[in-house]
Amino acid sequence: MKTAIITGASSGFGEAIAKLFAQQGFRLILIARRLERLQQLQQWIAANSATEVLIYACDVRDQAAVDQVFDQIPSSWQCIDVLVNNAGLARGKATIQELNFEHMHEMIDTNVKGLIFVTKRVVQWMIPQRSGMIINVGSIAGKEPYLGGNAYSASKFGVDALTKSMRIDLLPHGIRVGQIAPGAANTEFSKVRFSGDQAVADAVYKGFDPLVAEDIAEAAWFMASRPAHVCINDLVIMPTAQANATTFHKNSNP
Repeated sequence: MKTAIITGASSGFGEAIAKLFAQQGFRLILIARRLERLQQLQQWIAANSATEVLIYACDVRDQAAVDQVFDQIPSSWQCIDVLVNNAGLARGKATIQELNFEHMHEMIDTNVKGLIFVTKRVVQWMIPQRSGMIINVGSIAGKEPYLGGNAYSASKFGVDALTKSMRIDLLPHGIRVGQIAPGAANTEFSKVRFSGDQAVADAVYKGFDPLVAEDIAEAAWFMASRPAHVCINDLVIMPTAQANATTFHKNSNP
């Protein structure tokens, strides 16, 4: 049985990826900050599949906490076929002259440093087995910056660069590395970005059909299910109504 590690698994893309991978027969190691949400997901998987699940509450920004989690994973679970680095977030939207440094630290620490902390531990297991797939969840913001997205874009440009450099680093070990870069997706993303203001979050997606979490889960499964000689390096996935990071076609009377 194959095994996948998914970070940021308690909601959004991570939750949808976990459900789909479970239904495809993967054992799962799920990591996220919210233990209660992980427990609910574990219960859903138990009711809807025959797979095994380990859950760990952890903030990937904390290197010591990440190391503590990986030190607890049983040796029988350490043959990892897929790592999905999904943990990430945006905080606020402001010009550089108005940037909130607390928000900046949280985004960079989660989106970039957290990804590195987790990946370094996982590849220590993948390298000896000379196989594995790493899927990093980036963003269209990591391809094209936009007004008010400076620190978030910088963090996701970092994910793009890490994906490319990790592919080079891990090439001799048979480990595949790819990225999914979504456009506008209606998950908890905007609610988190705007400090829980649901009305503001809903307005982001008014007038068009955004992506949903299941769209990205299906893309992750496609990447993970390719034969060993195929690596999907980069998938940029947009709603039909979105041409690039800033150009949308919205209905005037949604």
